[in-house]
Amino acid sequence: MANKKRIDFSYLLITPFAVFWLILTIAPIIFIVLNSFKQNMEFFMGKVWGLPENFSFDNYSRIIDSQFHQYFFNSILVTFVSLIILLLAGSAASFGLSRIRFKFHNFFYFLFIIGLTIPVHITLIPVYVTTRKIGLYDSLWSLPGPFIAHSLPITIFILVAFMGEIPKSLEEASYIEGATKRQAFQYIILPLTKPALVTVGLFGGVSIWNDFVFPLILINTRENRPLTLAIWDFQGEFGSDIPAIMAALFLTMLPLFMLYAIAKEKIMEGLIAGAIKG
Repeated sequence: MANKKRIDFSYLLITPFAVFWLILTIAPIIFIVLNSFKQNMEFFMGKVWGLPENFSFDNYSRIIDSQFHQYFFNSILVTFVSLIILLLAGSAASFGLSRIRFKFHNFFYFLFIIGLTIPVHITLIPVYVTTRKIGLYDSLWSLPGPFIAHSLPITIFILVAFMGEIPKSLEEASYIEGATKRQAFQYIILPLTKPALVTVGLFGGVSIWNDFVFPLILINTRENRPLTLAIWDFQGEFGSDIPAIMAALFLTMLPLFMLYAIAKEKIMEGLIAGAIKG
């Protein structure tokens, strides 16, 4: 009976915070959606949180009729390439750091982890100078490198912890059967690490998709801009047309919502597995 009272008390204590967090999370999305259907004068003259007088898709039509499709394709391409390289490099490095003991093992792991403490803004000038010297400035291919370098430390940190908890007996059994380390990594470790890969992949993908700073300093030509720069550009194109910018923001968020809806079970599986292993 006492145990039941403790459970009920915990539920009553946590529920208000959960509801508050839900409202805090959903409120910006509701704000964006409502105002994306308004006309510009209605946004400034009417109630900001009020319903549109007439739900109009004019803002969405204007965005789609612009170069939005080109910006969207650029973001898809850069995110896909960056994410594939990030997961391949991160999983390979994590396998070596978690399953293989070698000289200076801790030193190399520390070098990766220390990247978590480096603010991205410190790297802007070196990245800009290096990109110009190697001839990639104002090209889509200038973006994957900085994106991968920025996301690699946290990816390795999570994957090393996850791979380190996989029983070594599975790997040793494969060596007895004649498997190489590459085969053990490919056919044993990677499949078992799939939940963690999905989790870090989603978080890394969201970070890459939403990044604004690196495209701002590395991309100049309008045709090469990703979506984050496109939204910034719409502010100049439409002047103070806030509803049009809200429509662009919502279209930018849609792929992330769809990705989460598809992969949410794998994400939860990875988070729960990581918590249990931790």
